[in-house]
Amino acid sequence: MPAADPAPPLPARLSASVLGAGAATFLTLGVLQAIYGPAFPAFEARYGVSTAQVGVIASAHFIGSAAAPLLAGLLLTRLGLGRVVTGASLLLAAGVVLVAMSPTWPLALLGALLGGLGLGGVSGALNAAYAVAGTQAINFVNAVFGVGSMVAPLLLTFASRQAGDVAGGLPLAFATIAGLVGLSLVAAAAWGLPRLAHTAGDTARAVDRGTLALFAALMLVYVGVEVGTGAWAAKTLAASGHTHPALVVSAYWGGLTVARVLTSLLGERVAPGRLVLGAALLTLVASALTALTTLAPLAYALVGLACGPIFPTALAWAARHLPARMVPFLLVGGSAGGILMPWLLGLGFTRLGPGAVPGLLTGAAGVLLLLVVLTLRRVGTGARAG
Repeated sequence: MPAADPAPPLPARLSASVLGAGAATFLTLGVLQAIYGPAFPAFEARYGVSTAQVGVIASAHFIGSAAAPLLAGLLLTRLGLGRVVTGASLLLAAGVVLVAMSPTWPLALLGALLGGLGLGGVSGALNAAYAVAGTQAINFVNAVFGVGSMVAPLLLTFASRQAGDVAGGLPLAFATIAGLVGLSLVAAAAWGLPRLAHTAGDTARAVDRGTLALFAALMLVYVGVEVGTGAWAAKTLAASGHTHPALVVSAYWGGLTVARVLTSLLGERVAPGRLVLGAALLTLVASALTALTTLAPLAYALVGLACGPIFPTALAWAARHLPARMVPFLLVGGSAGGILMPWLLGLGFTRLGPGAVPGLLTGAAGVLLLLVVLTLRRVGTGARAG
């Protein structure tokens, strides 16, 4: 029997005061998160590093962004949402300015690490706040994050053209991100941040470790599926003879963003647990279809549409059963999945061939569905009373 659903707070009314600062901030986070890969040639040209070395700067960023939510979760109850977001934003700005101005490769790596720490802190704190605000709000800001990820390569291209060469565009691109951080802080001052309201879980004397473990495992597997699909779809399709794999990957990320936009408009009509269950089931079906060569391009786009609502909606679901301060810890589980799954897919591709990737993704999607069912049995759907 599932546990009785608590009576969660009503969702925040979607308005500029709720979404304005979040939209500006998540746009900035999306740009920074996605800029390092397209910037690899610029870093190679500017600092004279090899292709084997250049990936370290992305690793430095992701190490920082994976570690910071732990600290954000601890500081939320002591300092409050506003101070955590402001401090992390300033750290992010300092990091990207250091990358923009750094004369040496080691200093650029330090800047990437600091920027990643800032990004992880802001993301952890604001995802906690928007998870409490409701399914629509958290899907909206995460959709804006996706838009920022699409903007990143365009920003780098524009900056390179303005500078006249690839390496010369780096300072302008990263200085622009610092400017976006400033605009985010102005938006937060003008509109404020969503109130980190108390949920049913906040009043409990102790965190239910079983519930926390289930949600953390769910996030680990989900992010593994999302990142793994995006990382290996193009190479798998190319190995199968498809001529436009990059276009398919763009459709995948576009589908994911569109799904979050649609959920931000309609998501409160369905209990978050039911929404995550339906999305996980569709993700399993679409992942299985990627094994069919003729249907694979369409199937990858469908995977994006299917899995898009899962990450933000699962956080909103978790916030109805756990203290809001625990949401950043779930992001750490997600980061672990984003590291492990692409590595496992790479092993499968190398040892078993490209056909292993759809099989592994389908297996992971099946595990995800099982975890959703187990979580539903433990905590219920998260439906609102009355």
